[in-house]
Amino acid sequence: MTTYTGVLLRGVGAGGIAGLLAGLFGLVVVEVPIRAALAVEEARPAVESGGHDHGEMFGRGTQMVGGVLGAVIVGLAIGALFATALAGSRRWFVGRPPFTRSVTLGAAVFGAAALLPAVKYPANPPAVGNQDTVDYRTMLYLGVIAAGLVVVYGSSYLASRLTHLAGPVRSTVVALAAIAGVAVILLAFPASPDPIPADMPSEVLWQFRLASLGETAILWLGLGVVFGLLTDPSVRQSTARAQALAA
Repeated sequence: MTTYTGVLLRGVGAGGIAGLLAGLFGLVVVEVPIRAALAVEEARPAVESGGHDHGEMFGRGTQMVGGVLGAVIVGLAIGALFATALAGSRRWFVGRPPFTRSVTLGAAVFGAAALLPAVKYPANPPAVGNQDTVDYRTMLYLGVIAAGLVVVYGSSYLASRLTHLAGPVRSTVVALAAIAGVAVILLAFPASPDPIPADMPSEVLWQFRLASLGETAILWLGLGVVFGLLTDPSVRQSTARAQALAA
C-alpha cells in the first residue's frame, strides 16, 4: 500500500510512537531539572516576583501526564505533516531507499526545528524568563524555526538543480550554502531578552537544556526512523511487483 493514504497513516502511526517515546523521556529525564528549577523559584521571596501568586491551576502530577499526552498529540500531527512532506519531496531523493529518505528528512527537520533554535535561544527552565517578554521570545523562537526550514527547503531545491554535477561537488556546494544560511540566521536574529537569574544553578540550567534537546531529538529522529521502518518494506514490495509485471 503506497498510496498517499497509506503513507499518511504510516506517518501518523510513526508520529504517535515517536511522540510517546519523547513524552516518556520528558517524564523521566526532563522532569528532574524542572523540579530543581521550581524549587529555586519557590525559594525566592515574594517581593522578587512583584507579589505574583505562583499557585498552579494543575498539580505537577497532572502536568506530567498532560505532558506525555501532549507529546503524543504533537507527534500525531507532525507525523501527518512529515508524511506529506516526504511524499512531496521524492524528486529530491531519487535513487535513495525509503528508509534513507525518511531518516534524512527527520534529521534535516530536527536540525532546523530543534537544534538551530536551541543554539540561538537555548531552552530555559520554569524559573528563568520574564512573563512580560513571553510573546516576544515566542516570536523570535518561531522565526528561527521558520528561517531554518527555509534553509532546509532551499538546500534540497539547490541539490535538485545541481544533479549535473558530480556527487562530491554537489554535496560540497549544498553544504556550504546551508552553512552560510545558518550563519546568517544566527547573526540576524537578536539575542534573548531575558538574562539568567543569579540564583539559578548552572548545572540545573544545562541539565534542562540538554534534556529538552534530547526530547526533541527523540521526537524528530524517532519519527524518521519509525516511519522509514513502516514504509520501506511496502515500497520495496511494490517496486518488485512493478518490475515483475514489466519483465
